[in-house]
Amino acid sequence: MVGALEGIKVLDFTQVYSGPFCTLLLKDLGAEVIKIERADAGDVVRNDAPLTEGSESGTFIILNRGKKSITLNVKSEKGREICRELAKKADVLVENFSPGTMDKLGLSSQELCKLNPKLIYASISAYGQTGPRRDYVGYDPVAQAMGGLTSVTGFPDSPPTKCAVSIADFSTGLFTALAIVAALQHRTKTGEGQTIDMSLQDCVWLLTSIEFSPTYFLTGKVPQRLGNGHPMMTPGNLYPAKDGYVIISTGTLAQIQRLYRLMGREDLINTPLCANQKERYKYKDQIDAVVAEWTKTGTVEEITTQLKNADIPCSMVPSFDQVCNDPQLLSREMIIEVEQTVSGKVKTPGSLFKLSKTPGDIKSPAPFLGEHNFEVYSSLLGYTEQEIMQLTNEGIV
Repeated sequence: MVGALEGIKVLDFTQVYSGPFCTLLLKDLGAEVIKIERADAGDVVRNDAPLTEGSESGTFIILNRGKKSITLNVKSEKGREICRELAKKADVLVENFSPGTMDKLGLSSQELCKLNPKLIYASISAYGQTGPRRDYVGYDPVAQAMGGLTSVTGFPDSPPTKCAVSIADFSTGLFTALAIVAALQHRTKTGEGQTIDMSLQDCVWLLTSIEFSPTYFLTGKVPQRLGNGHPMMTPGNLYPAKDGYVIISTGTLAQIQRLYRLMGREDLINTPLCANQKERYKYKDQIDAVVAEWTKTGTVEEITTQLKNADIPCSMVPSFDQVCNDPQLLSREMIIEVEQTVSGKVKTPGSLFKLSKTPGDIKSPAPFLGEHNFEVYSSLLGYTEQEIMQLTNEGIV
């Protein structure tokens, strides 16, 4: 099937997580993503463990499947000249260097958008292209802290804790892809390109602020860490069973009433422990203790079965290997195999995009370094094989 972004050419000057995740989403939606890498090393994630038997990074494969890889030395004048020629042919450019890096190379948004007024030029950085921290270096853990997430993550009697996954990188990649799609829509209507300035700190703050900022802005109280609890759901926590733990999340009074009846505690229904959320939250610890007393009477399977039969949101806490073999994920092709040229079949996450007419492309392999030099430089810029070989020998590509 033809992808929704079929015909859109993306120059990908990114590496590690945030940028490659952004361009992966664009690739899944049908865009042609040309990953521009250094000939001597490529994306640093290419060397990240664990490696396949063919010495390819599993993480690199996940983040870069379906893209085309070309090499280009943009520190050379000839390399920068080639980059400008590529930008004239592109629809989108994505970069995640420190602010000012592309400017020093003569490849700034002002420079390239002047050459191609229809170009959408997206920049990802720790703090954005403006503001007092613009030039500070920052990675995902720093952005999680500065966006407020770390301060509200963990248990009340434990130190602040970062999210286990690189949520700053991946959320910024997701939001940048959304911004690019919006910019493409604007260009369709007006013919105009534009610049996009995305900050890891901004994206983490947005995610964190939705649930936690009202507490501070409306009451003046600083939000506290809740462990496995939830600021808007009571009861809502991880509770002990005989052989593990059960997650229960009650979002409505009807669900809470069904839970209390299931527990044999109908006596709680007409008490503050079953009042509105604001009132109920005052008794959070007491409610959690009552629920935990009940969940400890059965196994995980016994408790979750009863809860599901009562239509109460719940879950076991599966181990990671159980998640990797989950029939629901498998049925939705969220765990697939790609055929790598060097490593053979490698399992990766599938595409999120379940569009009925233009679903995500999920089974293309990640490229080896410089795999598409001849294809891209010949088809896009008209270089002959001899010219490409000469550029290779000169260390330009």
